[in-house]
Amino acid sequence: MLAVADPVKVEARAAVAALRARGLLVAMVTGDDRRTAEEVAQELGITEISAEVLPAGKVEAVRALRAGHGPVAFVGDGINDAPALSEADVGLAIGTGTDIAVESADVVLMAGALGPLVEAVDLSRAVMRNIRQNLFWAFAYNVALIPVAAGLPAAFGGPSLSPILAAGAMALSSLFVLGNALRLSRAGTRAGPSLTGRSPTERLAEDAA
Repeated sequence: MLAVADPVKVEARAAVAALRARGLLVAMVTGDDRRTAEEVAQELGITEISAEVLPAGKVEAVRALRAGHGPVAFVGDGINDAPALSEADVGLAIGTGTDIAVESADVVLMAGALGPLVEAVDLSRAVMRNIRQNLFWAFAYNVALIPVAAGLPAAFGGPSLSPILAAGAMALSSLFVLGNALRLSRAGTRAGPSLTGRSPTERLAEDAA
């Protein structure tokens, strides 16, 4: 008897576990037969499976997942994945995939592995957290200092703020927001090695070589 199988990539199980640990539902939508899909899903720890799905069916699967669980990110690399990549709230194409998949996606993972997907999730959350921090700071800073710059304290016998000091205070606020945003450039370094054991910088250099 001769048996042929595509082995699951070493880091795939760790990537799926990492995504689930971040509170994300991981589902498999594939055109492969159900038996193969169930075996791979069991090995990866995936419980939600849609197998033997045609390209149009993948679009319907994305819509069903969105209706049941909210915004959907779809990861794919083939021609059959292009419609689902376009339909998903966020389409992520594997950089080693087909051109049409890459063109249909919102994000392209340059490495042909799932490890960078976890890093992309972490980075996107860090970006949104940074945006909220900057918006809160800008709002609070302006609410506190605009009345001072307008001379409200001076109207009640308090100190006044000269135009030069007001301009300097505004520049200081802008520098704070910019500095907080620049912290994102160290996000990959703080996260340490990826699931592949390489830092994002090392992996990018290898991919470019």
